Amino acid sequence: MTAAVPPVQPVARRLRLGLLIVAWFSLASALVGMIGLTLGGGIGIPTEWLDGSVFDSYVWPGVILGVVVGGAQALALVADHGHFRVALGLHAAAGLVMMIWIFVEIAILLVWSPLHGIYFVAGLVQVVLAVLALGAWPRPFLARSPR
Repeated sequence: MTAAVPPVQPVARRLRLGLLIVAWFSLASALVGMIGLTLGGGIGIPTEWLDGSVFDSYVWPGVILGVVVGGAQALALVADHGHFRVALGLHAAAGLVMMIWIFVEIAILLVWSPLHGIYFVAGLVQVVLAVLALGAWPRPFLARSPR
């Protein structure tokens, strides 16, 4: 005898649409960044910024950006479009991957750009939307919990 799997709660259309927009934006950005860093010679970013790091060019950071950050976004999008139960968790993970990428990039380069802020916020928005879609918003919001 197998236990019945509880039905998936429908995610509000706005939350799902927001997740799809952020994930497609992040995926496209990661792929464009990968191409620019690997084939475009670093998109004009000075290689001196890599001094003291393990990298001597922007090729490997570009590959990592495309495969890890872009791959996490692609995986979340495939799961979402396939209506897999794990999709919301993958969106949250992909947002965390984006935020970690930005944090590590700033730590390695020791340089800040407004683009860092934009992509960090994109990752944060993706995580928040995924957590809300998973049901983290109590209804009613100001209700007291039972003791």
